Amino acid sequence: MVPVSTYDAFIMDLRVLLVCPDQDSANLLTLILPEMGMVAEPTPSISRGLEQLDGQRFDAIILDYRSDASSQEFLTRWRQSSKNRDTMLIAIVDGEFNARPAFGMGANFVLYRPLSAERTRVSLRAARGLMRRERRRAPRTPVNSLASLAYPGAGELSATLTDLSDSGTSLTTANRLPPACKVYFEFALPGQQQLVRLSGEVAWQDSSGRTGVRFLDVPQASRRLMQAWLQQHSSSQTPAQAARASTTAPAVDQKSARPKAGLTQASSGGNRRGERRLACKIGAEVYRLGTNVPNRCTLSDISEGGCYVEMPSPLVGQSGVEILVRTSDMKLKIRGQVLATHPGFGMGVRFTFRDSAEREEILRLLAVLSAGPSLGEISR
Repeated sequence: MVPVSTYDAFIMDLRVLLVCPDQDSANLLTLILPEMGMVAEPTPSISRGLEQLDGQRFDAIILDYRSDASSQEFLTRWRQSSKNRDTMLIAIVDGEFNARPAFGMGANFVLYRPLSAERTRVSLRAARGLMRRERRRAPRTPVNSLASLAYPGAGELSATLTDLSDSGTSLTTANRLPPACKVYFEFALPGQQQLVRLSGEVAWQDSSGRTGVRFLDVPQASRRLMQAWLQQHSSSQTPAQAARASTTAPAVDQKSARPKAGLTQASSGGNRRGERRLACKIGAEVYRLGTNVPNRCTLSDISEGGCYVEMPSPLVGQSGVEILVRTSDMKLKIRGQVLATHPGFGMGVRFTFRDSAEREEILRLLAVLSAGPSLGEISR
């Protein structure tokens, strides 16, 4: 019996090309994808997948990867595709397949054969969040403004806008909003005295209280206020965003990063895309190097090269730190350098590796994030 769809899956607007000859895997994915708000377009053959790759734009591609010429041809054409070369790739690989070549060939997520319904849901839920973020038609500008919000059957609520575009906004509320409901709210943007009044539709929500709203009815006066503010602030960036963007890893040692045979051509896809960050919430402890005083924190936006450490009182100064992460089957110590701190929010950290073995540990963690159980559900 297929589980009842949750709120997160109420809107089906993400198109996924499913290239999967294995019928069991294809059947499972065509059941789970609609739960995630994704429309699957399955094809059992590489040749048919190539036709769709060249003719249509997709939000994600799921490829049942085999170490053969047809899979390599698909990856080559994907990287050359004008419509889909920046589309997220999810690779289905054998259970004993090493994570490094999978990410090296350009995959953002991996699913291991035989597919598990539970693990597949976890990975697709994380992938869907990244897809929605990348699909935004208009760039978002960070903002921090209070808003009054109301919806049918409820009184006035308080919310905080966290980013804004001319077509929608993200906000945080103390309580979850009903799925797909129409909301009415007003707010004043920083530096403006006049109120923006409009209505919108809830597009998504997550467990932390963040809500995405798509604008519906925007009066001309309100639209002019938003456009003037966006034009003035479109080039600005929050300190936290700047720190996260700056936590780029140094160049990977080519010897330690050499992929397996058969994936040499595909590995250029990973270099082309650079480091893709995984949105996550991982409970951890952080120590200043040379001390044994733990500081509870949450890791977010993690990649092979760095992460953002969320904590109310970040460690001041350009100091070295050690981050301790525990999961059900691994204990990981990551050394890093603090690049920037933001009191009340956290700090950006770039990882520093003493040898290739430490880098391998980060790759293992990325693999767990992509294909294993949610780390947020694993006790520390």
